[in-house]
Amino acid sequence: MVTIRDAVNDDRAAVAAMLGRAFADDPAMSYIFPDPVERPRRLPRLFALLFDGDGVGMRLIGGAAEAGTFWRPPGQAELPMTVMLRQSLPMLAALGMALPRALRLAHAIEAHFPSEPFWYLHIAGVDPARQGQGLGGASIRAGLARCDASGFPVYLETATQSNVGLYARLGFELIGGWSVPKGGPRFWSMIRPVGRQG
Repeated sequence: MVTIRDAVNDDRAAVAAMLGRAFADDPAMSYIFPDPVERPRRLPRLFALLFDGDGVGMRLIGGAAEAGTFWRPPGQAELPMTVMLRQSLPMLAALGMALPRALRLAHAIEAHFPSEPFWYLHIAGVDPARQGQGLGGASIRAGLARCDASGFPVYLETATQSNVGLYARLGFELIGGWSVPKGGPRFWSMIRPVGRQG
């Protein structure tokens, strides 16, 4: 039995470190931080800031912070300007010279958001040591149940093609594929209608 709970501020460091490990080889993070030595140092700092910014929605974790999902609520898929301003200096410190690539990727992601209101599954990751044990699926299902109760669909994008099948088993439908300009990674956009089971 996997216990899924809301993350609290005391979970920030553990969740950020776990997501840094989970996304170490992710195509999007590899594009932002192409240097494989620098990437593991930068990712926990970046995910700590994403943990803060995604506090506007849901932050769910499974086990001892061995899986995590961050969800932004309808109308807030793009961070509010106040949050962006508050995070601008820490984000610059976290990204360093990778800032232009990160901004290019973020703009491309936002350009593909659906026009209708939706929950945004922004981040989903599992510690590599615990992958394949159901933690990620349980964390996503817990969030989907809450989204269903609100009456809105859920949108996500993934830069890992093998994730498309995983999300399809959770009820998501593939709605498009696209690439980040100037040599960026390819993404797949998916949406899950309210109440749809995989």
